[in-house]
Amino acid sequence: MSVEIISRATWGAKPWDNDPRSDGPAYVPLSSRTEFFVHYDGATHITRTGYAIPRAIEAEHLGNGWAGIGYHFVVSQAGEIFEGRGWTRQGSHCPGHNVSGIGVQIAVGGDQEPTEAALAACRALYDEACRKTGRTLAKKGHRDGYATECPGPKLYKWVQAGMPAKGYTPPAGGTDPSSSTPARYRVTINGLSYGYGAHGDHVTAVGRALVAAGFGAAYKDGPGPDWTDADTECYAAYQRSIGYSGTDADGVPGETSLRRLLGVLPGKSTTTAKTPFPGRDKFGKGKSNRYVTLLGERLVAKGYGRFYRVGPGPSWSDADRAAVRAFQRAQGWTGSDADGYPGPQTWARLFA
Repeated sequence: MSVEIISRATWGAKPWDNDPRSDGPAYVPLSSRTEFFVHYDGATHITRTGYAIPRAIEAEHLGNGWAGIGYHFVVSQAGEIFEGRGWTRQGSHCPGHNVSGIGVQIAVGGDQEPTEAALAACRALYDEACRKTGRTLAKKGHRDGYATECPGPKLYKWVQAGMPAKGYTPPAGGTDPSSSTPARYRVTINGLSYGYGAHGDHVTAVGRALVAAGFGAAYKDGPGPDWTDADTECYAAYQRSIGYSGTDADGVPGETSLRRLLGVLPGKSTTTAKTPFPGRDKFGKGKSNRYVTLLGERLVAKGYGRFYRVGPGPSWSDADRAAVRAFQRAQGWTGSDADGYPGPQTWARLFA
């Protein structure tokens, strides 16, 4: 199976707190990773699904005083992989192993049975971690690095058995494939997939932009709607041209490089700076219009989606005001400048 990672922006993570924190999130080169830790949530069964899973973990970890979600990735029972700290940030999951170890939580608790989809996704993520680091990482449960019951008896037994997964075939040559193999994982940005196996008109658009920018040498045919190794090689050349190196230039798009290539970030939350401020009278109690929806979608894309349980939608809500206020405070504004209602400056920064 390929690895598709749902980005922080897509699931609505809060932007990283840049205040000095003992838990990071400092940059860690992939060459420093030697271990892969599996975790679970604790004693209680997990009933949340989808984006609610990483959002709940993030809220708990922020409550601990951490800079954000502590795991590098979180895997749901449906086999979804959510980005936490990602590949190159210091973790906050196992004392003494937050630099050397990549920490992954499988979202189960107590005696809850992990699904085959969850196990297969975690194993695929492990194999991708080995490919990216260029070595076979040690398979470990949380208790191997710290005195704890985590990851529970069922997951720990699975780790000790070598992390087998039904319906999943490890890559040919084992879990330490050649670094010359093109990256074959996917990311999800604003609801659209990029990377090996992705499909759609947005893939064609990326390929055409690469060709137009002078990075189409790897294409024999196309570009087309199916992301292939040629797309990966062309995108890697483009990444290197804008100063990326090492694993940051593996040919799989990130939000910054994609926006720079296309001029706008495609997807369901995409908006451009050409959208003028419609006036403050469009926002507030009792207001319902398309600008409220537009505002909410942009806030989600900027990482403030945690305030929404439903939506965003056209009717102004307390969630909209809370998200706007959080964004304003992140700009360093206080008092009446961070009242939760968008003005021209708030709008300009949101849609810049």
